[in-house]
Amino acid sequence: MRICIAGASGAFGMKHMDAIAAIDDAEVVSVVGTKPDAIKAFAEERGVAHHTTDLAEALARDDVDAVILATPTQMHAAQTIQCLEAGKHVMSEIPMADNIEDARKVVETQKRTGLVAMAGHTRRFNPSHQWIHNKIAAGELRVQQMDVQTYFFRRSNKNALGQARSWTDHLLWHHACHTVDLFQYQTGEVATKVQALQGPIHEELNIAMDMSIGMKVPNGAICTLSLSFNNDGPFGTFFRYICDNGTYIARYDDLFDGNENKIDLTGVAVSNNGIELQDREFISAIQEGRAPNACVTQAIDAMETLHKLEQCLEA
Repeated sequence: MRICIAGASGAFGMKHMDAIAAIDDAEVVSVVGTKPDAIKAFAEERGVAHHTTDLAEALARDDVDAVILATPTQMHAAQTIQCLEAGKHVMSEIPMADNIEDARKVVETQKRTGLVAMAGHTRRFNPSHQWIHNKIAAGELRVQQMDVQTYFFRRSNKNALGQARSWTDHLLWHHACHTVDLFQYQTGEVATKVQALQGPIHEELNIAMDMSIGMKVPNGAICTLSLSFNNDGPFGTFFRYICDNGTYIARYDDLFDGNENKIDLTGVAVSNNGIELQDREFISAIQEGRAPNACVTQAIDAMETLHKLEQCLEA
């Protein structure tokens, strides 16, 4: 599988570069960036044959089968549609759009083209959350509550590497998107009741720096999600699954029980790297001619719920 990565030299673009390098039947043949000299140097360092600052140039190449978009949030929908219209399979980092109208256009385009289009809902693929999902599917667990904390210290416009951003991140449409999708995936239902509050708007970034979200699905399970860009301490997202048969804490690819005993995840998947597992699913779906886990027709459910939450924030 010959892949182009747009935004390859960014924080998550490099994670995908490393993930593809670990997959035998895949290679990165083109990288797209915003600065000519920087993307040229990156391509040479990583041994990638083609580099460009124009996504259309990469899409016109016969040696590109699929595209991974690790670009700014505001570009995801338009670029996903651009890739599909060019006849390329595509996986976009989440969110697949930053508004519901564009998300629906993505789904419409995928259905019309019939190509593989996937949203990068990495949490579905982290071995920690896979272990929980397998137990749920086997009838051994039922989620009663997910208590989730998504915390960063980001009072200036910087990315995960501490570099200046050209775009502004968002607690709802980006970071809450992970948890909204995972909660609905693990419970197998779409939230029918939602509530949301946000704190003061940052004077320069023009976004809320703190947010509180609640969701409930028809089977009665609830999710409590706290998000902050003001947290001066350990950052990341931490999930507590309160179940009918035990409590579990997921921290990225690691899983613990409610008493902080680490759970052995050996054998859950072929890798302990959620990004690699996500990329493997994308490639396998293309090769097998099937819809992937987290295809855009599934991911739209999270976008619809985010839209409802946004309406709560505006009220």
